[in-house]
Amino acid sequence: MWVAPEVKDPVLTHAPTRKSMACFGAVSLVTGKFAYSLCTTFDAQTFEAFLKLLLRRRTHGKRMVIILDNARYHHAKLLAPLLHTYRNVLTLVFLPPYSPQLAPIERVWKLTRRLATHNRYFATLDAVLVSVRSCFVGWQKPNPVLKRLCGIT
Repeated sequence: MWVAPEVKDPVLTHAPTRKSMACFGAVSLVTGKFAYSLCTTFDAQTFEAFLKLLLRRRTHGKRMVIILDNARYHHAKLLAPLLHTYRNVLTLVFLPPYSPQLAPIERVWKLTRRLATHNRYFATLDAVLVSVRSCFVGWQKPNPVLKRLCGIT
């Protein structure tokens, strides 16, 4: 915006727009089922709650291997009791540092942004959440798109 030098600079008021939500997600590479959890922050407690959600959805008698990046909350001491309790059915595998391209879930996030948020105006955070959730609802049953996206034939 250009303002003549003799005119006082205009003051533009606006509402704060730095609102956000955190989303944990996982795709079963066997079935293509998608599980997610929305929360206000990424921390050890919310990650522990997400792991418990995944454990409840696990096929009985099957081991679960979860591929993770190296976020601090993935290594939190708070998780030790849960990991010890489920050590026979749950394994966490950590990717090398700075390699998000190796995580299959990153492809899902990219597709979600393209389908739910790109080239759209959202007046509120709730409007964004409605759009994202509508995308996620279709992926909660076995899904060939997610299987293919995550590299499974």
